[in-house]
Amino acid sequence: MKKHKNWLLLILVCVSAAVIAEVVLSMMRKTEDISLVYIPKIIDESNDFWTSLIEGATTAAEEYGVELEVMAPSSETDYEGQNEYLEQILENTKKPDALLISPVSYTQSTELLHKIKDQGIRLVMIDSNIDADIADIIVSTDNMEAGKKLGAFAAQFLEDGEQVAVIGHVQGSSTAMEREKGFREGLGDKEDAFTEVVYCGSRYEKAYELAMELMEKYPNLGVIAGLNEYSAIGAARAVRDAGAQDKISMVGIDGSQEGINMMEQGIFKGIVIQKPFKMGYLGVKYTIEMLQGKKAKGIVDAGSELVTLENMYTSENEKLLFPFR
Repeated sequence: MKKHKNWLLLILVCVSAAVIAEVVLSMMRKTEDISLVYIPKIIDESNDFWTSLIEGATTAAEEYGVELEVMAPSSETDYEGQNEYLEQILENTKKPDALLISPVSYTQSTELLHKIKDQGIRLVMIDSNIDADIADIIVSTDNMEAGKKLGAFAAQFLEDGEQVAVIGHVQGSSTAMEREKGFREGLGDKEDAFTEVVYCGSRYEKAYELAMELMEKYPNLGVIAGLNEYSAIGAARAVRDAGAQDKISMVGIDGSQEGINMMEQGIFKGIVIQKPFKMGYLGVKYTIEMLQGKKAKGIVDAGSELVTLENMYTSENEKLLFPFR
């Protein structure tokens, strides 16, 4: 009888192992068959944020053995270019299993993204969002919180009678709206010093021109805030070239090697660093897991950190500033 039980137990173990092996093999085959498309706002090797985010996405795809096609319009303002890619996906007979997108516009791609969902394609937002709650997963920075961190930090540099101006990136994008709102809240009782927000269209040279105009328009300007890498770096170049770094405190969002150098030179007082590599990596990782049957992650905050000259070379912040070391 005991021998019979042992044989029965052995059979059960073997059957269980076979079932587990079949499930694993099934998952592996499923992973190999997964097809993803990612449409960022731009592919720009001069921009550390997008370079790092796309690197994170492609790294995850390579690790999981998944096909990932990346295509992007020519600028961060080109929602029409993004929409052309969406039209191509809708017209093609071969559909991706999921579309990952960093929407240029908060409103202008919503109708097409609804159609994408209607065709059974899973939808994942990375970095930014739209005006409809249709994404299966959203992986981004908490942009309101990032703006608040920047505003609270900037407030300490405003003397009585001084003013603050904001250079945003793309008017109408979710990230620009949320960061500006957060920044103004973060100013607290210094919000009366706020003058205006202008938009550079995510172009370094336009941010430079706007910063020069703001310095001339507001003689009492004490702080300029740039809300992404393009706006922050472009404005900081203008402050440096105008020799105004002792009068105007530069703060911004998004890290880059140039921004680090200018912080060491005293031009930037502080930068809120996002985690773009993590954003791209988790966007692809969680998409794959969802397609394999796991519950969708919903909203994922990739996090952000305020980095200053005093803390920039801590071990944790070095990992953010130099993600490829």
